[in-house]
Amino acid sequence: MITSQAEDVIPDSWYNIVPDLPEQLAPPRDNTEDFSSIELLNRIIPKEVLRQEFTFKKFQKIPEEVAEAYRQIGRPTPLVRARNLEKFLGYKGKIFFKYEGATVTGSHKINTAIPQAYYAAQEGVNGIVTETGAGQWGTATALASSLYGMPSKVFMVGISYRQKPLRKKIMGIYGAQVFASPSSETKFGREMLGKDPDHPGSLGIAISEAVEYALENDYRYLLGSVMNSVLTHQSIIGLETKKQLEVLGEYPDALIGCVGGGSNFGGFTYPFIPDSREIDMIASTASEVPKFGKGEFKYDLLDTAGILPSMKMYSLGADFVPPPIYAGGLRYHAAAPSLSLLMQKGKIKHDEADEPAVKDALRVFSKTQGIVAAPESGHAIASAIKYAKESSNSGKTIVLNVSGHGLLDLSIFKDD
Repeated sequence: MITSQAEDVIPDSWYNIVPDLPEQLAPPRDNTEDFSSIELLNRIIPKEVLRQEFTFKKFQKIPEEVAEAYRQIGRPTPLVRARNLEKFLGYKGKIFFKYEGATVTGSHKINTAIPQAYYAAQEGVNGIVTETGAGQWGTATALASSLYGMPSKVFMVGISYRQKPLRKKIMGIYGAQVFASPSSETKFGREMLGKDPDHPGSLGIAISEAVEYALENDYRYLLGSVMNSVLTHQSIIGLETKKQLEVLGEYPDALIGCVGGGSNFGGFTYPFIPDSREIDMIASTASEVPKFGKGEFKYDLLDTAGILPSMKMYSLGADFVPPPIYAGGLRYHAAAPSLSLLMQKGKIKHDEADEPAVKDALRVFSKTQGIVAAPESGHAIASAIKYAKESSNSGKTIVLNVSGHGLLDLSIFKDD
């Protein structure tokens, strides 16, 4: 059953969690004497995005041009009752999934790439630059930049660049120039390669390269995750889900999503936080990158080179080099400050899944629902299956966010 795909499901405004947090977020800290955090961000981030980053206003109007772009790329995305999965598990309650893989780029990332590129285009900038892990964010940035007539550069984590050649290919088709990070295109990249010519890369390093490139070439840097403005744009996921469930007369007992930096999880769950009803909100991470299990809630660097300001968040350390697990989007060393604060205050729970469990969950979901989900989304599916088994007779309504499809990630099963 696919529910409520009418255009009126698309909200008029994005939701900003900041006014509803249990306490104010700790402010960013400067990392360099060359310029303050605000001076730096003003140089590389579109002005309207930066305004949204620091606003306390609860709702942000979606420009009509952005709303139309959303319609063109597949919004609203479907909410599906997973009856076959329920039957397979013998589950007595209901399981729904919000399918962000239905967008033209195959993931939720396009939800923030479009408005950021739109705002950058209004400023008449030279071009767009960003980083990407598994490639979903780079793909979204490449398309969004092309929609608004701007060139784009993408620094892709080296191990993913080598593991996922088709991601590079589709970014190229959309018009982006893609570099394996660490690269020879930036001073910091050359330093990393000098230490280890076969460096697998990390999102922290790729972010540093993208920011350095933006500063040196008067490009605008698009934020892929972590920051408030990104999670605000991604709230379209949860706002649509609420409307779709309302049409069905349903309300969730549990919301489950995967967490790399926190954008799809925050966008999915945050619109439900102001409600008075209690919900289990479960952030599923890779056990190989246990930012909530072993990370510290502290000020830490957003990028490895320390160009961007430090934020207070759960982190494994900006110098953390994750193992080359296939879920490249979950390799980031930290989590969004807002999500970290909610986790620290006990408002959000967390679960972990390793790659074998994720592969098993992806197989089950494919065989029951017919969708080959992204490896990142496989963590949410694994946690949802675990949750359903632990509460099989409770009758609870579980809603999970399948943040992307995995049709370009099939080599995860190459050894099977």
